[in-house]
Amino acid sequence: MTCKFDILINRCGSNSLKYDFARERGKPEGLLPMWVADMDFQAPHEVIEDIQKVLQHGIFGYTEPPECYYNAVAQWFQSRFGYTVTKSEIVKSPGTVFILTQMVRAFTAPGDAILIQTPVYYPFFSIIRDNGRTLVCNPLVYHEGKYGIDFEDFEAKIAEHNVKLFIMCSPHNPVGRVWTRTELERMNDICVKHNVLIISDEVHCDFVWSEHPHTCFGLLNENAVVATTPSKTFNLAGLQVSNAFIKNAELRNKLTAEIHRSGYSQLNVVGIAACQSAYHRGGAWLDDAKVYLAENIRLARNFLASKLPKIKLAEPESTYLLWLDFSAYGMTLEELDRRVTEGAKLWLCNGVIFGQDGKGFQRMNIACPKATLTEALERLYREFH
Repeated sequence: MTCKFDILINRCGSNSLKYDFARERGKPEGLLPMWVADMDFQAPHEVIEDIQKVLQHGIFGYTEPPECYYNAVAQWFQSRFGYTVTKSEIVKSPGTVFILTQMVRAFTAPGDAILIQTPVYYPFFSIIRDNGRTLVCNPLVYHEGKYGIDFEDFEAKIAEHNVKLFIMCSPHNPVGRVWTRTELERMNDICVKHNVLIISDEVHCDFVWSEHPHTCFGLLNENAVVATTPSKTFNLAGLQVSNAFIKNAELRNKLTAEIHRSGYSQLNVVGIAACQSAYHRGGAWLDDAKVYLAENIRLARNFLASKLPKIKLAEPESTYLLWLDFSAYGMTLEELDRRVTEGAKLWLCNGVIFGQDGKGFQRMNIACPKATLTEALERLYREFH
């Protein structure tokens, strides 16, 4: 494999949220940023090539996706996950958080209870609370470095609070679980029993490791809604494009009406080209990226085990985000954050932003060249050994 992922690209001064806005985010300058979930790799050459064709045309008017856009999306999910989706069942949007927000508004009423499994991707909290819905948490169970589901609590919370909607993170961010088909079926059975609609956020589905295959939830429940995006897979977050798969026509109509009320219509013209190109031509790049990221995970796992055994790694079954358990140090939340930031001079995600269940954890993004990851690990060692 030509190791294009080893190239160090200076992102400073590119208006990068990850690199250029430490002060605005309340952080000191000079930190090595490994927090937000984008990669320090260039997008696939084929995608850049197709974007350049759009730029060279030079007219960026209102644009709708062509037929081949929908074909590329459908073919990707059919070939990679065995999930069949048609053009009419795809709802496009500028981002996953945006469309999840529209789903909350479309599928529930103010005051309705919505369940999530903590610790979890932090925008889930705000899209529920900020829209006047009731947040209900089913905390995941952490045991010997792995997370599981408390199914008794899951069903009890649904019944007690009359939950209307379950937003599932699959694969799970930040704990890195790939839910097994058995786990998914059990959650589905409970939700069907209690008439709970399921939204499955599957934005990390392409980064699962071979021994942990991803099951698209749409294969289990045709009434479920599946949210996807090429942004995590191909490092395209700034181009603002995502897709949701909704086979139930009534739900689809409710969602499209809510999006219409928001005032949103056409996608970003460059985002359309990038999404189509990535799903059509980006497969080889992704396969290479997964090999490289798996090597990064091994590097981090071995480093921690040999040099920093008190930092426990929740074994990642998916994603390029490591969930690091610092609880053996017995530090307060403030002390841990200070030592990571001021001592190690790293910018990681403090675990509590994913819910109080994340106390004592830090999330680290390892989608970077090995030299960057090695430097980050050495900084941790100098501060915590």
